[in-house]
Amino acid sequence: MEDLNEIMKQKRAKMNFWVSKGINPFAYSCKTTGSTKEIIARFLQGNKEVEKVAGRILAIRDHGKSIFVDVKDWEGNMQVYGKQDHLGEQFELFKNLEVGDICAFQGSLFTTKKGEHTMLVDSFELLSKSLRPLPEKYHGLKDTEVRYRKRYLDLIMNPSTKEIFEKRIKIIKEIRNYLDSKGFLEVETPILESVASGAAAKPFITYSNALKQNLYLHIALELSLKRLIIGGMPKVYEINKVFRNEDIDTKHNPEFTLLEAYEAYTDYNGMMELCQGLFSHLLQSLGYGNKILYQGKEIDFTPPWKKIPMLDAIKEYAGIEIEYKESEREKIESYLKEDKVQYKPHATLGELIQHLFDSRVESKIVNPTFIIDYPEDISPLTKKHRSKPNMVERFELTINGMEFANAYSELTDPIDQKERFINQIKYKNEGAEETYEIDNEFIEAMEYGMPPTGGIGIGIDRLVMLLVNSASIKEVILFPQMKDTETTSQK
Repeated sequence: MEDLNEIMKQKRAKMNFWVSKGINPFAYSCKTTGSTKEIIARFLQGNKEVEKVAGRILAIRDHGKSIFVDVKDWEGNMQVYGKQDHLGEQFELFKNLEVGDICAFQGSLFTTKKGEHTMLVDSFELLSKSLRPLPEKYHGLKDTEVRYRKRYLDLIMNPSTKEIFEKRIKIIKEIRNYLDSKGFLEVETPILESVASGAAAKPFITYSNALKQNLYLHIALELSLKRLIIGGMPKVYEINKVFRNEDIDTKHNPEFTLLEAYEAYTDYNGMMELCQGLFSHLLQSLGYGNKILYQGKEIDFTPPWKKIPMLDAIKEYAGIEIEYKESEREKIESYLKEDKVQYKPHATLGELIQHLFDSRVESKIVNPTFIIDYPEDISPLTKKHRSKPNMVERFELTINGMEFANAYSELTDPIDQKERFINQIKYKNEGAEETYEIDNEFIEAMEYGMPPTGGIGIGIDRLVMLLVNSASIKEVILFPQMKDTETTSQK
């Protein structure tokens, strides 16, 4: 294989060739008559007019006095055909086009003997000269590290990547369509906040020169959206990035896209209906029906979905019967030690129960299941259960061993809320890495009166993973967080 530097040297020489011919190898603009898909569709409907298409050259087949070129744009590919006796003096320039160049071609379409719809080129323009070689066409771009770091090459070379992100765009659009149809208002809230609150997570910290104080990239959308509910907006939602300075793995990225929605005068039961309706809408809009295949497993979304309290789920799936009592701590810890689960010495009873659920239950759940009624000490923003002591009205939606949604009957009592925040601070002082702070402005807002409210958060990236059958979150984020290489870190 030729040395990359030598190839780039040759490409720069080719660029200088175009300059020597009085042609700017980096054009300012180009007006086309449509995309490859649109032009071919018109041809199939009988259009005989001259068309103009622009795209990147992916392949060139030189037959001496004729050259076939494969041109790719976002919507598809088209073959163009340059003939010496048709292009005349321009044919020598045509022969100097290279794979990777972005060009425009003008001409009329015909169908080859092999049945391929092809443009006979009357004229062409070099729009942008490629100065680096594309990955070899037939081997494609398979190195995942390179694919994630150089997503632009991944999009050029791998049609499956394009399909993933087209579906992601459609999914987010359909989420908006569904919530808008239910009367929700889409809003925007601050990314920079003076208090890191709304979730148990380690924040990213920055500094405001103007305010002369630290600020946090928000770890959740919750408290700002609840302020809007207090202000009288009956149904609100936001789709935005949130930032948590934590793990990077197949299910986690430090910045991820989150949907949060809040509705006044409902509770977590109303959020279950909303969640199930949203998923059903997405499945139908993508043409899946009620069942999908994910990583070799069939998942059945036929409503109604299973609903089971957390402690009952531990009994049903793990065969372990426990109660929320301190007297159960030693028993739960023995199971966690058996599973080699690491937990903090100061872990609350609710956290130990959560660990036990994660270790022995979550991976066994395939079809969508609402795990309801969580321990109070791991749900500081949630209303106490109306009939179960020490529990709260919360659910998480689990599908194929992953959490996809988290929802509450939102806590609306400002006195109780402040006490919960204070308890979190005590927990922090015992060595937790997560940041817990009292958001006094939010407490003040609650003191004006907050209506009964149901709220839900859904991780968009995981949802896309599920609906495009991807095993890694990096496959569905255009630019996942990557560690700097030597070249990217140099300034």
